[in-house]
Amino acid sequence: MNTVTLTIDGKKVKARKGDKLLWAALDNGIYIPNLCAIREASEPFAGCRLCFVEIEGRNGPVTACTETVEDGMNVNTQGPGALRLARTALELLLSAEPVDCARCPANRNCELQKIAAHLKVKLKTKRLRKLERNLPVDSSSPVFTYDPNKCVLCGKCVWACRERLGIGVLGFARRGFNRVVTTFDNKPIGETACERCGDCATVCPVGAMVLKDNGRLVSAIKVI
Repeated sequence: MNTVTLTIDGKKVKARKGDKLLWAALDNGIYIPNLCAIREASEPFAGCRLCFVEIEGRNGPVTACTETVEDGMNVNTQGPGALRLARTALELLLSAEPVDCARCPANRNCELQKIAAHLKVKLKTKRLRKLERNLPVDSSSPVFTYDPNKCVLCGKCVWACRERLGIGVLGFARRGFNRVVTTFDNKPIGETACERCGDCATVCPVGAMVLKDNGRLVSAIKVI
């Protein structure tokens, strides 16, 4: 049997055996918030902690991107425990995010906006103290601009550069609040071996990396 049947939010759905629960839900029109999930990746990054769900028989909420579908599985994406964890994770992200949607190239095409609306969390939440990083914007590439202050550390640009293209210009550096996506020796992207393909900007789910168009910034969001 190559497929399994499970129930998500009261709806019986079919999924391929071995699929992760997140993709089974999304493929069947059931939205589960996520920022770092990449269908092509061999292993889930599981860094954003936004895709919590509740599964019947489990002791607590689990991340949908790490759970493999099982026949007869009963899933609730709207359970109070799962929503509480997802909302807290989102508020933590937003506490370090310079929310200025009106002037952001990704406005109306930003995964953070979609997630906030789904979880009923205000983008300018006041529950947590605002933390500002005030990092310099890198406009050295002729193809795209990178604003590390808007980066949600989803790792999609790193994965696209390293795994899909085999280049590896981008990577993570430092830990905790100081963690950033950067280049080797923190060089401007325009001074690296970047092949100027723009894939990193294409997969960015927010407005951290955006393509340039004749000197103007344009949104190029394509969430995978």
